[in-house]
Amino acid sequence: MARPGSPSLGFITIPRGESVNDCPKSAIIISPKTERIICTREEDFRRWTWSEVKEAIRINRIDLFQRTPTDLIRYVEYVHYLKKTFGSVLHFIQHERLHWPSVQPSGQAPFENPTDYKILYNDWPYGIDLDIVHLVVWTKFELEDDVTTNDLSQESRATIDAFVQKTFCGKNGVSRDSLIWFKNWKSLKSVHALEHFHVMLYKPDQEFLKRITGGDVAMSEKLKR
Repeated sequence: MARPGSPSLGFITIPRGESVNDCPKSAIIISPKTERIICTREEDFRRWTWSEVKEAIRINRIDLFQRTPTDLIRYVEYVHYLKKTFGSVLHFIQHERLHWPSVQPSGQAPFENPTDYKILYNDWPYGIDLDIVHLVVWTKFELEDDVTTNDLSQESRATIDAFVQKTFCGKNGVSRDSLIWFKNWKSLKSVHALEHFHVMLYKPDQEFLKRITGGDVAMSEKLKR
């Protein structure tokens, strides 16, 4: 784990204050986009506002979301660690985060059986306003896409929207204006074999979060302890 003040878990070390041209090569193969972000000085990174987050999702440009340089370094290295330790990110999430021995759904309609889904924190949230809470809803059942658009079908979208409003806008939840959700395109998914979608809440009640997540804590927070 990184020492206090160091944006690294041990594989990538970016000396503070150095430019992208001075950025050392990583022991992990990373994309040019990732390298550009992690070589950005933390103080030069600007977190997105709630309005900017909503607009990116509205126009379906979720590819624009980025983690902070420090968090991205930690994320890349943690994924590397998971693959070496557990064989795959999928195995870790299914067995260590979701605690699902099987991902076989109950056969009931989507969201009718609580054992078919689980709400957890996003382990490595994006570089957005710290008042925005990023959750992930994992499901054992498939959320069907429209084969012509590669996006969610209208039926799936309506099903998710009804669940999201009922779950997150209920007792002690947020207003509809303080809630937005999205599902990653297939090309952007970090975990392909487990169905999931993302929910972002603006200034939610902490006790409400504790209740709907079962007291979950994001891995990025656990690693800071």
